[in-house]
Amino acid sequence: MKKILAFSFAAIGWFAIVAQYVLMLGNRVTSVGEATIRFFSFFTVLTNIWVALYFSFRVFGTKHRKSSIHSGGTLTALTVYITVVGLGYQILLRHLWNPTGLQWLVDELLHSVIPILVILYWYGYERTTDIHFRQITGWLLYPFVYLIYVLIRGSYSGFYPYPFVNVIHLGLIQVLINSFLFALVFVVISCAFVGLGRKIGR
Repeated sequence: MKKILAFSFAAIGWFAIVAQYVLMLGNRVTSVGEATIRFFSFFTVLTNIWVALYFSFRVFGTKHRKSSIHSGGTLTALTVYITVVGLGYQILLRHLWNPTGLQWLVDELLHSVIPILVILYWYGYERTTDIHFRQITGWLLYPFVYLIYVLIRGSYSGFYPYPFVNVIHLGLIQVLINSFLFALVFVVISCAFVGLGRKIGR
């Protein structure tokens, strides 16, 4: 059952990612190269790719329990990231546009369905006795590196994937304040999952 779920979630994830890329190319107003770079500049896309890779390795990768894919905390970190994706979209971004057709389906998969599926998988299969609060600091490295990348590239390209990191419109100080608040959200959600996991104690 575990492997079937992992295969199904990987398939859903890759479908949504590839479909989103095709749709973005079809609606691009820049070159294919620039559109591709912008595609991989969205935290949503990158995180969903990590999730799809995780479930793919669960199906086709090594079964060695010491592998990083099986180590305690890997699934929890991914669950934190994709939860932030889901909540951030529902609270801050959903009202900004109204997609239809295939774009609506892909949008819901990336921001709503996949986050819920990952949370359910985490609840059912994470080795929660192997996760600890001290791991949270390491989990913040990915969003921190992402933020640095977005700010550096945006400074010379003028493209910022999300309005709350748009230095042109908000100014650097406000973007840094927004980023700090997001860091707090990451920490709070991470603590919630670790705390719940320790209570589950599986």
